[in-house]
Amino acid sequence: MELITADDVRAAETRLQDQVVRTPLTAGPPEGPPFLLKPESLQPTGAFKLRGATNAVALLGSAQRRTGVVTHSSGNHGQALAYAAARYRVPCTVVVPEGAPKIKVDRMRAFGARLVMVPPEEREATARELEAGEGLTLVPPFDDPHVIAGQGTVGLEILEQSPEVTTIVVPVGGGGLASGVATAARTVRPHRVRVVGVEPELAADAAESLRTGELVTWPPERTHRTMADGVRVCLCERTFAHLRERLDEVVTVTEEEIGHAVAALAHGSRLVAEPSGALAAAAILAGRVATTPGRPGETVAVVSGGNVDPELFVRLVS
Repeated sequence: MELITADDVRAAETRLQDQVVRTPLTAGPPEGPPFLLKPESLQPTGAFKLRGATNAVALLGSAQRRTGVVTHSSGNHGQALAYAAARYRVPCTVVVPEGAPKIKVDRMRAFGARLVMVPPEEREATARELEAGEGLTLVPPFDDPHVIAGQGTVGLEILEQSPEVTTIVVPVGGGGLASGVATAARTVRPHRVRVVGVEPELAADAAESLRTGELVTWPPERTHRTMADGVRVCLCERTFAHLRERLDEVVTVTEEEIGHAVAALAHGSRLVAEPSGALAAAAILAGRVATTPGRPGETVAVVSGGNVDPELFVRLVS
């Protein structure tokens, strides 16, 4: 399978100018190892997904824009696609797994998306049925080169904002963000920047896939044990190919470590992070990723999203 290139990511960066927020680098929690945060939770839709969705919508043809787009998402990609589609006046349908966080469901509707609720195991098949039956254009959450290239702009920004960076830490769900960031790091600064992926122990299909050398898919009854709902999905062939070639390592964290990171980001860095968004910080705070004393700019953790259920957030920060 052909992998995206740094040129694809650079083209996406140009396309996304004035369309997404160039998020800053901020200090990690003061009580802990030295590292910086890339808070994608500050995007208008609360997550990095806006980058890939906007890049994909921008590349639609006129006929595709008239007919509309469809995707499947538990919330962050669905919000991003609905938001991007609305800006381009494109109809948007999102297939949502039952049990998705109410806050994410409500925001998808607020951005103008038509929602179709299905059991988690049926969401991708339903989206493909709508693609075929209604002539919609499918914009997957991660199994799309335009989406991956858009997510890779997170990596380009980090390389520009912290010239001394040697390690970028990213959450891994479907693998689109990690694939894009690893592409930027490996092709812009080869052999100088490591990219480390982080998964919950309870949804560690990517770690198993990369360890065995074969794509492994965990069923929803396994991945849905984690509170990190944004990474309950598994890699696809496309993202597996990118990560196998370009990701340096995958580490895992416990539910307790995820919860601790959400609280540490809130109290120490004044950032609202959902559990999925706190994975990278959790790995650093738990000692899974080494840092350099006195040099916070060498390690950057991507806070991928902040669309957390309010009741869960209160429980974790308390």
